[in-house]
Amino acid sequence: MKKFILIILPLLCSSLTFPQSRITWFSSDLNVQPFTANFIEPRAGFAFEMGGKKIRLDISRSQDIFLLNNKNSSLSFGIDLFTFTRLRAESEFHFPVEAIDYLFGINSGYKITNDNTEYGLRFRLSHISAHFVDGQYDYKLNFWRNGRTATVYTREFIELFPYYRYNGLRVYGGLTYLFHRKPLDIGRGIYQAGFDYYYTKFENIYPYVAYDFKLEKVNKFCGNNILTAGVKFGDYKSHGLSLAITYFAGKSVHGEYYDLNESYTTIGFNLDL
Repeated sequence: MKKFILIILPLLCSSLTFPQSRITWFSSDLNVQPFTANFIEPRAGFAFEMGGKKIRLDISRSQDIFLLNNKNSSLSFGIDLFTFTRLRAESEFHFPVEAIDYLFGINSGYKITNDNTEYGLRFRLSHISAHFVDGQYDYKLNFWRNGRTATVYTREFIELFPYYRYNGLRVYGGLTYLFHRKPLDIGRGIYQAGFDYYYTKFENIYPYVAYDFKLEKVNKFCGNNILTAGVKFGDYKSHGLSLAITYFAGKSVHGEYYDLNESYTTIGFNLDL
């Protein structure tokens, strides 16, 4: 963290010397927009498992604190505050909370735009911790549900996502290095690739499809797949409301179930704040 700050401060100071630069504090839009099918992105909404009783509630936000624009390029620094919550649907509108994952960290984004193209990268330095909640515990039988007990799950990591966009199509890669993690059977490296495509011929209504592949090690290397399709109302590169059907296959997205293989489809909505 200290090294990252020491790198940022000279860049911020030197940027003030460029007469064509324009600085914005707490910009309304993110410099680098979230990658649609990547799970660890800012979201605010619900996802309901089709044919099951699981619900995911996401309440999270990324905010660019500092944005430097210079001709056709832009550099940003911001913060991330995420929660991803797993609930269970029961009768009489009861929704016990089974698990919750917290993320907080800092990020930096850089991009260059030319006519219909855009390319750049996003850097993150983040911490994630995961916890069981009382909805995972069976108080009548006095044990944790499904034979799983709470474990210490935490990871601190750096992440780099380069990307290229042409009109509504964006492709990206991802490299994550975990410099601290528990449990230790989680590998240090995570490798990703994916795309999102927004059909831009309509105004304020954008059908889209997106895919993300993640290769990670949990005892052995395994692939995680997320495929999503839907429609976004608003601006496809900014704020709006998304309705989507999403297919998940691979290790659980929640840390307390990190070694559990899952395969399911959800339908839900998301507010891009």
